[in-house]
Amino acid sequence: MSRPARLLTVLLALALSSSITVTAAAARYAEREDVRQFIAEMAHKHGFVRKELRTLFSRARFQPAIIKAITPPIEPRAQSWRAYRALFLTPQRIQAGVEFRERHREALARATELYGVPEEIIVAIIGVETVYGRNTGSYRVIDALSTLAFDYPPRAEFFRGELEHYLLYARDAGIDTLALKGSYAGAIGIPQFMPGSYRRYAVDLDGDGRQDLSGSFADAIGSVANFLKAHGWETGQPVAFAAQVQGGNFRKLVDAGIKPTYRWGDLAAFGVNVSGANVSGVSAGGEAGADAPCALIELETPGEANAYLVGLTNFYVLTRYNRSSLYAAAVLDLAQAVKSGYQAK
Repeated sequence: MSRPARLLTVLLALALSSSITVTAAAARYAEREDVRQFIAEMAHKHGFVRKELRTLFSRARFQPAIIKAITPPIEPRAQSWRAYRALFLTPQRIQAGVEFRERHREALARATELYGVPEEIIVAIIGVETVYGRNTGSYRVIDALSTLAFDYPPRAEFFRGELEHYLLYARDAGIDTLALKGSYAGAIGIPQFMPGSYRRYAVDLDGDGRQDLSGSFADAIGSVANFLKAHGWETGQPVAFAAQVQGGNFRKLVDAGIKPTYRWGDLAAFGVNVSGANVSGVSAGGEAGADAPCALIELETPGEANAYLVGLTNFYVLTRYNRSSLYAAAVLDLAQAVKSGYQAK
């Protein structure tokens, strides 16, 4: 056999081997007992056709990169507020936010009127999540949710619930379950809603009869506002204030977590001083009432002095979108930067 012929034979063998491996990986979920049980539950609870779901899961693929992306490091590094903030508070993202606000000013005005959430907050969330719709994810949602539902034990129960929501959403919306793409966690569209949130909080702001978070910026804008309102957003109320601390009693507040359980009027007794002139966030005029619930948020940067915020109910609501105080603080800072840039136009 000539060298070119041998090379062709090897290449064909490798291609065949690769095809077999991919086919086996694709078919694996449909053959598993836990997946068969899930299919049976979906058929019983929601009337799905078992054969159709078996066909669907025979085409779902395990994605090891997803497991790698979602698994916390064995030795986590100390979080840095300065580094985290720098990811989102770039001149490019701020300017893009100003342009996004101008381009979608009608939808933003309507969402604010309906749900009471400031325009800049909506813009900042979309800016942090997907850079204003530019990066909505490259994984097939069925692959992401199948991988996490059946091969990620720490949160399997949660992701099975999201997989259930996704199948229901896809059926109701009449979309191709295999075609939709999202994040490695299965989040969908411009605002990165998980399927459960999609089904609960997505709205049809553009009035075309569909809740389309992948193709309609108006629907995405309205849905972000609706999500925040549904989680307790208080219209016209402060979000968070910069604070200074002294002594050691303030640690009791930090250790209590981000849920607002202390009274504004008690902050001074814990060595926390809030400057009304130095407000972090938007729609914050003056101090909160003495009985306003609040929490002390510590933003750490290794090697530097920590920053502190007093977060009120609206700050906590932001953490329902992403359960991280760093996330909420970055959204606030980006919102303020976009607001300032828009007003300066």
